[in-house]
Amino acid sequence: MTANNERADWWKQAVVYQVYPRSFKDANGDGLGDIAGITSKIGYLKDLGVDALWLSPFYPSELADGGYDVIDYRNVDPRLGTMDDFDAMVDAAHGAGMKVMVDIVPNHTSDRHAMFQEALRAGRGSAARDRYIFREGRGEHGELPPNDWLSLFGGSAWERVDDGQWYLHIFAVQQPDLNWRNPEVHEEFNATFRFWSDHGTDGFRIDVAHGLAKDFHGASLEELGRRYPVHQVMNHDGMHPLWDRDEVHEIYHEWRKVFNEYQPPRFAVGEAWVVPEHQYRYASQDELGQVFNFEFAKADWTADAFRTAIEEGLESAQETHGSTTTWVMNNHDVPRSASRYGLPQVAAANYHQLAKDWILRDGTTYTEDRDLGERRARAAILMEAGLPGSMYVYQGEELGLFEVPDIPWNRLEDPTARFTRGGFTEKGRDGCRVPLPWDAADAPEPADWNAHFGHGASFGFSPARRTGDGAPAAEPHLPQPLWYGRYAVNVEDRDPDSMLGLYRTVLGLRASLFGSADDAVCRMVEAGPDVIAYTRTVADDAKNPGSRLVSMTNFGGTPVEVPGGEVVLSSVPLQDGRLPQDATAWVLVRQ
Repeated sequence: MTANNERADWWKQAVVYQVYPRSFKDANGDGLGDIAGITSKIGYLKDLGVDALWLSPFYPSELADGGYDVIDYRNVDPRLGTMDDFDAMVDAAHGAGMKVMVDIVPNHTSDRHAMFQEALRAGRGSAARDRYIFREGRGEHGELPPNDWLSLFGGSAWERVDDGQWYLHIFAVQQPDLNWRNPEVHEEFNATFRFWSDHGTDGFRIDVAHGLAKDFHGASLEELGRRYPVHQVMNHDGMHPLWDRDEVHEIYHEWRKVFNEYQPPRFAVGEAWVVPEHQYRYASQDELGQVFNFEFAKADWTADAFRTAIEEGLESAQETHGSTTTWVMNNHDVPRSASRYGLPQVAAANYHQLAKDWILRDGTTYTEDRDLGERRARAAILMEAGLPGSMYVYQGEELGLFEVPDIPWNRLEDPTARFTRGGFTEKGRDGCRVPLPWDAADAPEPADWNAHFGHGASFGFSPARRTGDGAPAAEPHLPQPLWYGRYAVNVEDRDPDSMLGLYRTVLGLRASLFGSADDAVCRMVEAGPDVIAYTRTVADDAKNPGSRLVSMTNFGGTPVEVPGGEVVLSSVPLQDGRLPQDATAWVLVRQ
């Protein structure tokens, strides 16, 4: 059986681990995670069983949006290291059999990017200004924005510059949108893809992949503002001026030619929040190759929600010829699943508002049942890992980390909090971005899980002393709650029944049972309204020719019988041979 990392299409069945660099591991003691910190933990990631690392932005940035405001696409933020550090990290990952993916942010740049600074200096009608989306304002003196669009982070989506023109920023004001009708923008990103590929990068995650192509023709901006609000991102007809337009695929055809200059061809996965029937275009082998399926991240803990997510994911994989689907429970933009599953479960349409409401009120509005959340998160990883396609694991998910809802307002970094703080409408995404706990030795165990934050404790995230001056390490850039000590890597590493132990076992079994095969037959099985069951053929070998795995997840209150065969893994112990509520079992049925 060919190892997955030896295949050109390694990404089809990969387990990809998302690293949020500033919160993963700090090697020099300044309170920010860095590239050298990632390198120091390559062994940990190899032992976990991942196939690839995806690094969220580590480029020079003012951190207006967690690094997604990029000043220079072809460099490393000096606070996080150097290009030599990046090359060493890639070499270490490749030496451990892991691929490396980097995050590319093509919808917008930072307002500190050289191209935007040139556009400001060049003025109206210049070639430099045409690389962005500048427009004249309304009103007698152009004092009003071109239309009433609101940015996704709050406030107007337009910002006025000194000479009176306005530029579009769908996200933060420090993130001006690029004009992808300009060929120089194309050249900038083609050069960026070649740069990172030449430095050993194997693939790319494309931020806001459905938002690059914009069309303001055929109607006035004022009229477009009335007809198409910015937040309306899921559209079937492709007519929204900002989202999921047909022209975006012309860009990805061009990128594919660049990816194919390398052997093996470089891979990309798109963050495209589009209706399911449009996903296959982004995942085409003539375009990016794969697209994120966010249905698991959106689903509340009910059999109906996850059954629909799985069925749609499998159908999507059939439509995307040459690609595979993806399974995503967590990332840097959503509350952590262990907390989501421990909150009251409500209709999907209201669920994310409930989670935001809970975070906004510092975790006091609702009771978070952490035991229940952990039990369901254990069941969820087994349910997910047996499915064909790629898995994306967000850092800390393997520790069973919960959301940190009570970060003090004055320590928040997320722009969604900064722009809405006056109205206290949303606290933001920082609760899932708190630095990881590696070592529990440097902080006390709290008396209860809601204990206050510790001053100076980093749980091994930072070294004891800063590099250079030898002073005590700075506090982590986001504060860690004292209860983090229970979930530190060195604590869970000693407990085979911990979430970390479960993830290592699950990912190891996934690799041994399925290998890198992307053509294994997976079928849903009818097992009752409260049970999700599917079968998947096991990779043929001398030991298990023609065998199949049965995965069963019980959402109901009544324990259910598992099929005959060998129970190779269960998220909790069976009860007299039956699967209890909120649990998953894998049963190997040999032919």
